[in-house]
Amino acid sequence: MDHSFGFPLEVIIIFFTVIAVSVYLDLRAHRTATEIGLKDASLWSAFWISLALAFYAYLWFRFDKSWADLYLTGYVLEKTLSVDNLMVFIAIFASFGIKGALQHRILYWGIIGALVFRAIFVVIGTGLFFAAPWVGFLFAAVVAWTAWKMMTARSDGDDIDDYTDHWSVRMAKRVLPVFPRLHAERFFITRAIARDLQDADPKIQVQGSSTAAFLATPAFLCLIAIETADIMFAFDSVPAVIAVTQQPLLVYAAMIFAILGLRSLYFVLAALTRYLVHLEKAVIVLLFYVAAKLTLQSWNHAIGDTGIHISAGMSLGVVLGTLAIGVIASLIFPERDSKTPGGT
Repeated sequence: MDHSFGFPLEVIIIFFTVIAVSVYLDLRAHRTATEIGLKDASLWSAFWISLALAFYAYLWFRFDKSWADLYLTGYVLEKTLSVDNLMVFIAIFASFGIKGALQHRILYWGIIGALVFRAIFVVIGTGLFFAAPWVGFLFAAVVAWTAWKMMTARSDGDDIDDYTDHWSVRMAKRVLPVFPRLHAERFFITRAIARDLQDADPKIQVQGSSTAAFLATPAFLCLIAIETADIMFAFDSVPAVIAVTQQPLLVYAAMIFAILGLRSLYFVLAALTRYLVHLEKAVIVLLFYVAAKLTLQSWNHAIGDTGIHISAGMSLGVVLGTLAIGVIASLIFPERDSKTPGGT
């Protein structure tokens, strides 16, 4: 499409109002520090997906089906990429020994950070794309490289990293005093609490400044690892969604609706991931498709029109069809290769 969807004030108000109210309801529902069960996580996942589909219906009836299809394609693509990313979150939590309700709290703050970083990346990414059409070739290379990394990681069978020694965690330890034990569900504890705990267990050694008023706990270091991983994911997923549509509002809406359901989806996937054994293969195929689509689109704009154009409806069909094949294949051929969960 040559014309721009723009930023209708009505859409902006509705979008951010729905997001604010939904996040508030989620906070109210999970304000107590209790472990999230599979039933509760499934119900909230269904709520977030229904909300995303409701926004799709709004775009369709209020504006045009083509705009709605672009949004839904981006949403499904981002949601699918997020599934593989959540496997990395599982590995991070395992490295830090984080379980139950504390996982929920860390994911909440991690998703808040993702909302901010995605907005920044979407503005930069779409701005670059409009400023220079050849940037699309660079985005296509990033997406193809992501698919290649996922494919080679599957064949190599790499071991899960120890995220307690991740570079972001090491940097945090250089500037923050760290108390090496979890304490309740706190990200920081006071020096007085740290002294009491050290008196009870003299083996505990504080890392860093001995005069700081507050000390970071492993929960905060885990949050840093989660945020860092999400920023790295954004470098892959933002170009992938921009390949579908370059309209900033649609890109951001697709990503935000996908991200808001990640916390609940995490607890569902933690229980069901062993059954979706071929879903990652479908994700790899989709990423190569997205890279090819973006290359074609950039060629049409920067070099010359090839006469080949992929419609929003066709992209939506390819994305949904590929995912369906991955899920069906997992049900028919449930054998699981011994592989490590990876991320994008």
